[in-house]
Amino acid sequence: MAGEGDSEPGKSFKLLGFLDVKNVPCARESVLYGSLGSLVMGLGHFLATSRVRRSCDVAVGGFICTMLGYWFYCRYNLAQQRIRQRMLREGMRNRVLFEGSYLDPEKEQTGSERGNS
Repeated sequence: MAGEGDSEPGKSFKLLGFLDVKNVPCARESVLYGSLGSLVMGLGHFLATSRVRRSCDVAVGGFICTMLGYWFYCRYNLAQQRIRQRMLREGMRNRVLFEGSYLDPEKEQTGSERGNS
């Protein structure tokens, strides 16, 4: 029973001591895709050249490039999503705030359409 409960369910995993993989958005996926890229590039280079040391170097480079590439891609998409959510939230708040008042854009459109008829 001493072995059970040693790891807390809420405890986070820190990669290299500073990258909190659980709480930082995109960190987990970046590390996983980096590992996959490392495996593919290193194994591919080894199968093509049969040079072990150079293949390990290519694998490390593949890990760094794949991880950073996916990190920037994911963070860019996350920023775009947050911008869209903020715009939607503001639009919903303005809709509730201005609905039925003279500032309601839909009320102006319907009023001008009635005046033209």
